[in-house]
Amino acid sequence: MNYHPGWPAVLTEGPVMLRPHRRGDARAWSEVRRANERWLQPWEPLPTQPWHDANSPAVFRALLRDLRRGARQGTAMPFAVCYEDRFVGSLTLGNIVRRAFCSAYAGYWVDGRVAGHGVIPTALALVVDHAFQHGALHRIEVNIRPENTPSRRVVEKLGFREESYHQNYLHIGGAWRDHIGYAVTLEDVEAEGGLLARWRRLRGSSG
Repeated sequence: MNYHPGWPAVLTEGPVMLRPHRRGDARAWSEVRRANERWLQPWEPLPTQPWHDANSPAVFRALLRDLRRGARQGTAMPFAVCYEDRFVGSLTLGNIVRRAFCSAYAGYWVDGRVAGHGVIPTALALVVDHAFQHGALHRIEVNIRPENTPSRRVVEKLGFREESYHQNYLHIGGAWRDHIGYAVTLEDVEAEGGLLARWRRLRGSSG
């Protein structure tokens, strides 16, 4: 089986671990998604089924096939996010483009019950450094709705640049929603030893 630069991989920092999804994640994925309907649904496209049905173990298995296909084709690096050895979310680099662009979009979600523990900032810093050092990428973008304060706080704490405002960008919650575009490039973080090093210093200074 052929894989592309940077994939597969397991990344760790303290209690946070990122790894490829497994078929055995189906029940944990379903439990976390179902328990977080209020936390997640406002920021995601409306499912065609009730939330409970749209986040079943069977749906995860279909999603896993798509994620693995993207990884094989080199258009995605999908990671399960674990905290203290427990599945708590997902972080995917998608729409990977090589050649002169070497760019990707990052998308993530996390169990609201571990929000505030630095899980997603740590995970995103790990993935960005990995993408730059081993994935042959140069630029990572994140697009977030203006109202999604927790998600915006993640990228702003890490020092992503706010670059653009996309009007009517994605259809979410029954309407076309604006998004703010953030980005970071290799040059932004290499002098600091990477994004994870920046995040460690930030956490140390605020601790």
